[in-house]
Amino acid sequence: MDRTLLSGWPVVIEQPIAWGDMDSYGHVNNVMYFRYFENARLEYFRRLGWAVAVRPSGIGPIVHSTQCRFRRPLDWPDRIAVGARVRDMSDDRFTLEHQLISEKLGAVAAEGWSIIVTYDYAAGTKAAIPDELRRRIVELEGRPL
Repeated sequence: MDRTLLSGWPVVIEQPIAWGDMDSYGHVNNVMYFRYFENARLEYFRRLGWAVAVRPSGIGPIVHSTQCRFRRPLDWPDRIAVGARVRDMSDDRFTLEHQLISEKLGAVAAEGWSIIVTYDYAAGTKAAIPDELRRRIVELEGRPL
């Protein structure tokens, strides 16, 4: 896997493409790319220490929107690496970028992003990013945001 394509990405996961990820056209179904991004997003949250295994009772993440740019079709067998990093932060949200690399193609197969809102599950409304979470994001990123 050419990890140089993901240099500067603080969180990178690797996983094989499963046979069942493909559709009747013989390539990975487009919805699976969002699943791959989700896997990287959850690993990013895990490294922050932001519990997502159960529904949060306080401040937790909620996906506002997500997008993917499909650059190359994937198929089985292959192994992929997916990077996750925060592009920017505001008072109550941040943008999490993704880049998906195919080992077989040796190239970027997809790029995407998600806007993550900090949400107060008890109150049922968005909330400011807690200072401690903001500090952990900057620490994980290794750069100011």
